[in-house]
Amino acid sequence: MHPISDAYLQTAIQCADQARKVTQHWFRASIEITSKQDKSPVTIADEETENVIKSIILNNHPNHSFIGEETGSEMNDEQWQWIIDPIDGTKSFATGSPTFGTLISLLRDGIPVLGVIDHGMLDERWIGVTGKPTTHNGKICRTRSTPTLDKASIYATTLDMFNESTFAQYDRLSKQCQFRVFGGDCYVYGLLSSGLTDIVCEADLKPYDYMALSTVVEGAGGIITDWEGKPLTLASKDKVLACGNKSLHQAALDILKQPR
Repeated sequence: MHPISDAYLQTAIQCADQARKVTQHWFRASIEITSKQDKSPVTIADEETENVIKSIILNNHPNHSFIGEETGSEMNDEQWQWIIDPIDGTKSFATGSPTFGTLISLLRDGIPVLGVIDHGMLDERWIGVTGKPTTHNGKICRTRSTPTLDKASIYATTLDMFNESTFAQYDRLSKQCQFRVFGGDCYVYGLLSSGLTDIVCEADLKPYDYMALSTVVEGAGGIITDWEGKPLTLASKDKVLACGNKSLHQAALDILKQPR
């Protein structure tokens, strides 16, 4: 893998900085919450944040492609694609919880090479770049080496993300863990990268929900794949499994793959 231009990293940081200004302005303000066609909520803060990020990216890199959750796609260069979730955790944002985050990712040929998980209200930022260690607020962070499922904690943002089939898989896995926790949105992938939890197992996700997570988790020593153990790309489906180390990941995969 070729090294990533520092200009791309600086663009991502600039986007995260400006996104914070928008989300901090609207956080816990009286704003309207509307529903998109898929019934998921959206606010003026989602839209304004994405527009700010989109403007920065296309101004700095006019030949790159842009894919956002709220404003759609602007497809230019097929090699370089920015995938953005302006507010990951709109339900949290809309109800005053600070665990929502902004996700910024850059893909090269469909493979994530740069990712930012930014939490403006908590003043925490994880940055992952292919070939480099992940940082949390500028300091290198590492996942922990919990050896077995019975010693591991497992996160999922909400039970609502599972259907009958995927819940059965998740439930089977989570019951083998020491305890399970719900909530947190993309924040929990940062916690995993900083060695504070062990597993995140989620479903019903879109590429803008997980593309930024890949380089962050892997650069901290963890593993993140789909439920089949395949690396995450723009073509991946909706299920994500992130673990702090290889042995835990394999054990979790074995359970997820068990026949019903």
